[in-house]
Amino acid sequence: MQLGINLGYWGAGTDGDNLAVAQEADRLGYAVCWAAEAYGSDAATVLTWVAAQTERIDVGSAIFQIPARQPAMTAMTAATLDSLSGGRFRLGLGVSGPQVSEGWYGVKFDKPLSRTREYVEIVRKAMTRERLSYDGAHWTLPLPDGPGKPIKLTVHPEREHIPLYIAAIGPKNLEQTGEIADGALLIFPSAEHLEDTAIKHLRAGREKAGKTLDGFDVCPTLPLALGEDKDVERLADTFRPYTALYVGGMGSRKQNFYNQLARRMGYEAAADEIQDKYLSGDKQGAAAAVPHDLIDRTTLLGSVERIADRMKAYAAAGVTTLTLAPAGFTLDERLASLRAGTQAMELAGLA
Repeated sequence: MQLGINLGYWGAGTDGDNLAVAQEADRLGYAVCWAAEAYGSDAATVLTWVAAQTERIDVGSAIFQIPARQPAMTAMTAATLDSLSGGRFRLGLGVSGPQVSEGWYGVKFDKPLSRTREYVEIVRKAMTRERLSYDGAHWTLPLPDGPGKPIKLTVHPEREHIPLYIAAIGPKNLEQTGEIADGALLIFPSAEHLEDTAIKHLRAGREKAGKTLDGFDVCPTLPLALGEDKDVERLADTFRPYTALYVGGMGSRKQNFYNQLARRMGYEAAADEIQDKYLSGDKQGAAAAVPHDLIDRTTLLGSVERIADRMKAYAAAGVTTLTLAPAGFTLDERLASLRAGTQAMELAGLA
């Protein structure tokens, strides 16, 4: 199992420290540094900034939003980033959610599975540098009865095959991800529930493609907070607003993928209460309603020894790249959390 880091969204108040965190992760031998985008900072600019000032660590989009870019533009960006970074780019894609897709990008959030499949096919075809033509339900290239002609990418990526990941939560999306991608980006992963909530669906998709999970990157993100084991409840409390936002407010009442995931993990009643309070405007009440156990199972909290034990559980569950979001109110605290990750890996015998 390898380690990665996730810088999250640029503009969240820790921007001045993010580069230092990425550089320390590079020095410590972390495998990949991911950056996110929603409706603020874009991931491509952040990754370019990080890649220019690191040496070995891969840089990855977690995620480039599918409604934000035409697939050919994503292929151009991926090829450029791979070339500029010396072959260190990983392409992560996701459909985002209905609020962002329709409210920010003006793109109808419908048929996300078929849209993702076509998008991946076009991106991969474009990056082969063959002339691009495609006839699908969502994209037709070139447009018929017009002046467009099949053209090909002029940039040469550093590698023939850039690893492609998909952010997936629901069973059908996970199965398709196993079928068409090189890796899966997971969120709120519980080692105890991972087989039922993710791995079995990914495996089914791999089998559809005539493959196994060998070589497929299972890549969940977990916040990490370093402290004494007696303070685990206090450490968990720092992530209550984060968990409440996703389970309660990320999406509509009818379409919240994170709320549905919490239900599949056995937290049906809590998921109802969190969503009811969050959508009624009671964000503090929603945070208070998040069960401690849900936070503890989907984060890494406490001493290096306790974190090492949790890392063993994730490795045993099938995780191949464990992405950390190192928490801390200061740069020194975030760097300490980052170093704790490598110490825990060594203690667990996973390094």
